[in-house]
Amino acid sequence: MSGVWIFDKNGVARLIANPTRESFEQKVPPYPGTATAPGARPRVLVYLPANLVIRSYSDLEQCLKELGWSRYHNSSCPDLLQFHKSENSVDLISLPKEFCNFKILHMYDIVVKNRSYFEARDAGL
Repeated sequence: MSGVWIFDKNGVARLIANPTRESFEQKVPPYPGTATAPGARPRVLVYLPANLVIRSYSDLEQCLKELGWSRYHNSSCPDLLQFHKSENSVDLISLPKEFCNFKILHMYDIVVKNRSYFEARDAGL
């Protein structure tokens, strides 16, 4: 088990697998269910030309189509939603079928492949 062990006043230890400063300061994370470490702030994906926060796959698909991405139908991976740039490109974006499973890892994959058009921001900003 990798991470950092924290001991409270009573001598009880707890493991923090992916530590952040906030996870050391707070016992209970303020944003439960985040994709990263306990206490980390949730992120949202923003389409910069329209300053649109992506809240569904239909929003995301519309933005990706504007940038030349198209849906890639792969029958061998029915649990994934995939997009490719063109027939000549090796770029492929793979996302979980359900938007509720869309995590920061997927956001950054989109941001890296579309640097000038998407950004991952803190949800509170």
